Amino acid sequence: MSAAGEEMARFAALGTNVSTMPMSAVEAVVRDVCGQIIEQGIAIDAVYMYTAGVVTAGVRTALMQTFQSIFAGATVEIEDDLTAAARAACGHRAGIVAILGTGSNSCQFDGEKIVKRIYSGGFILGDEGSAATLGKLFIADLLKGMVPKYIADDFASRYQYDYAAIVGNVYHSTTSPSAFLGGLAPFILEYYNDVYIRTLVDDNFRAFIRRSLKQYDVDRYPVGVVGGFGNALKSIFSEIATQEGITLSRFISSPIEELIKYHTI
Repeated sequence: MSAAGEEMARFAALGTNVSTMPMSAVEAVVRDVCGQIIEQGIAIDAVYMYTAGVVTAGVRTALMQTFQSIFAGATVEIEDDLTAAARAACGHRAGIVAILGTGSNSCQFDGEKIVKRIYSGGFILGDEGSAATLGKLFIADLLKGMVPKYIADDFASRYQYDYAAIVGNVYHSTTSPSAFLGGLAPFILEYYNDVYIRTLVDDNFRAFIRRSLKQYDVDRYPVGVVGGFGNALKSIFSEIATQEGITLSRFISSPIEELIKYHTI
């Protein structure tokens, strides 16, 4: 951004998660995109990075040192993806934030910092409301013969996953089991008019609201929803939220545009 708040250039980089990727790989992504910026001759006086997995001071320090070695004298701030969602959804106001994507997360924000967080637990221990958990619930029922036959038959004809393939993708994947499970959501949602699927989808959202969101001050603050899965299903989630007495403020598919406003306005 220029001093006047105008966008000068935009670059795409690979996604990063410092809790699951080697720091060397994360630094390679950082150096690649920084190299693109330098090639454009853009002067940098401040860097704001948001990435999943920033859980220790050591990780934050390592990333700050990488940026400072490239952009000497620049102000550097490293935050996690939950802070990104909070700033995007709430700006400088207090509120509650729900991330609903492949995974799920949530927090309460006071306008400056996160003041309360209910840990997600990931797709094995939690992630209620997410695409991955919806996929997990569906696959678990499929393996036990609990999915309506016409849906199960269509799934089998389109995906051709046998038991070994499913177990392999979930327990022995070299990529991301949650991405595999979350990738089943579009198929599942094709059958939302079926009572079985509708119950599965609605109960997934209801579990997220009851197990996470209701532990915040939902009587005082509205909830902003960030993430492609929540945005795609906003009419469904809104209906469940209303039934559960939750007030929603807004839906944001991707936080980047709102983060630009946060740092420039």
